[in-house]
Amino acid sequence: MNPNSNGHTNENRHARGNGVTDIPESKQPSSKTIVDFVPSEYDDLVVPGQGKLEGMTFTSNDQIEAAVQTILHEIGEDPQREGLRNTPSRVAKMYAELTAGYRVDPAAMINDAIFTVDYDEMVMVKDIDFTSLCEHHMLPFMGRVHVAYIPNGKVIGLSKIPRIVEMFARRLQVQERMTVQIADLIDAALQPLGVAVVAEGVHMCSVMRGVKKANAKMITSAMRGVFRSDPKTRAEFMGHVDRAHDHE
Repeated sequence: MNPNSNGHTNENRHARGNGVTDIPESKQPSSKTIVDFVPSEYDDLVVPGQGKLEGMTFTSNDQIEAAVQTILHEIGEDPQREGLRNTPSRVAKMYAELTAGYRVDPAAMINDAIFTVDYDEMVMVKDIDFTSLCEHHMLPFMGRVHVAYIPNGKVIGLSKIPRIVEMFARRLQVQERMTVQIADLIDAALQPLGVAVVAEGVHMCSVMRGVKKANAKMITSAMRGVFRSDPKTRAEFMGHVDRAHDHE
């Protein structure tokens, strides 16, 4: 991930500081709202007003327990032996926890944590750890997400960006879709001049099985607004991402 340049100056950043107020059409904020990013097929899973994963309780599920019992039996195990006796219940509670993102209400999560601030430089939160479940094999993938945006008069509370990442990670996912969902929700919530998201993940479905490549890392990105249209803005963001790697 080599940046195209070493950054940019105020003269070429979105016509800032020179009295120009018109934003080119390619940089106009999105007309979407937060609710556009709650897919209708998951409406019945969202708990209205549930804005945090913290404080949720995770219970077992009889159907999942029965399915785990069947799996244990079919692979040749004895579901009644001491070490496995409570495994179906533990697995059911585990899936409730690992997929709790379906139940988070995005509007309640954002709440009133959007503030009017006279700031038009890049805001970036990097090295946000995440763990998710690949929807193809239901095996974990994990890594880090880096998020940046250019405010358009509004900023969001710092804790909300990791919460957005966590909400989308706690679902059955593919990394490509998760990356886009994070960018689109921030774009809808803030209507900024631009949003950038880079996700880096190691996927157990290609580490534990299949090609068995333990060091293979997947990198996905989603660029919105000036991060897509302005190479210098994008390069500044990617430079920050690369500097995060320099400390590894």
